[in-house]
Amino acid sequence: MDLTRLEHILDRAPSKRITVIGDLMLDEFVWGKVGRISPEAPVPVVEVTGESFYPGGAANVARNLREFIEGVAVIGMLGKDRSGRQLRELLAAQSIDTSNAVEDQTWNTIVKTRIIALHQQVVRVDREKIASPSTAQIAKVAAAVRNSIRETDAIIFEDYGKGFLTTELVSRIAHEARAAGKITAADPNPRHSVDWRGITVVKPNRAEAFLASGVPWREPDEAPEEDADLRRAGEALLKKWETKYVLVTLGEHGMMLFQQDESPHYIPTKARQVFDVSGAGDTAIALFTLGLVCEATPIEAAEIANYGSAVVVSKLGTATVTRDELVASFRKDSKHD
Repeated sequence: MDLTRLEHILDRAPSKRITVIGDLMLDEFVWGKVGRISPEAPVPVVEVTGESFYPGGAANVARNLREFIEGVAVIGMLGKDRSGRQLRELLAAQSIDTSNAVEDQTWNTIVKTRIIALHQQVVRVDREKIASPSTAQIAKVAAAVRNSIRETDAIIFEDYGKGFLTTELVSRIAHEARAAGKITAADPNPRHSVDWRGITVVKPNRAEAFLASGVPWREPDEAPEEDADLRRAGEALLKKWETKYVLVTLGEHGMMLFQQDESPHYIPTKARQVFDVSGAGDTAIALFTLGLVCEATPIEAAEIANYGSAVVVSKLGTATVTRDELVASFRKDSKHD
């Protein structure tokens, strides 16, 4: 794919509409510096210099999409607590639609707090509980999706294993999307059993792919394109999930795309510096799906996702990639070739 083709694909993006459904979180970053070790225990003392808050989990997928398209909606569980209000405000500030999010009086909004010092994550603190939506809440979400499906180009299911995505919810929405000829994508979680059959694309990482396929885990090969067990896992998941595409992210090694009746396609990493992998998977599923709705081929969509993820891991915090950054990264790499 050359630069002209990339820009042609991205030019189609602004008018698209994508809904992200899954576990909503508030990401808190506490920034500081370490000057000494605590006299109370052999741990560093972090002197706080600042705090930042970002939409996390499924909300971060929506945030990545919002850099490219105008019509982004997100559906998940929000508490009526301070964190829930703050997350809703952050999303509203980026014009991300939360009108169909489920607000629950008994739900405590999930918060992940990362303490960062000297460009390193010192510790992460999670405030969460695992809970699934009620039958009434599932019906409400399914009805909301059904009412907007004609104007929606794709639906992304983002599963962080916190319980919002159930097989019942996914199957009802996926059925509506398939009937309307819409693209569906899923970012699965190995600790949470959801039936992904019939989804257009499922994007596990390597460990998740091995676990879901039943292929015994082993450390990755230096050359992923020669990794026979990775191929077995990907091909098994195509059959298990009855999906068109399985995109396996390989961390610092890039991605491997599996397609029905095609040989696996390996996309080497484009990352030059890695500061923080927080949210890289969110960027990958967002941009792969965006590529498909903008009429990119699956391989082109995977390349776009790969370039976007490379930009994101070079930043600290739950980051996104802009169109300008994506194009600049592609242009820089083209000059190296």
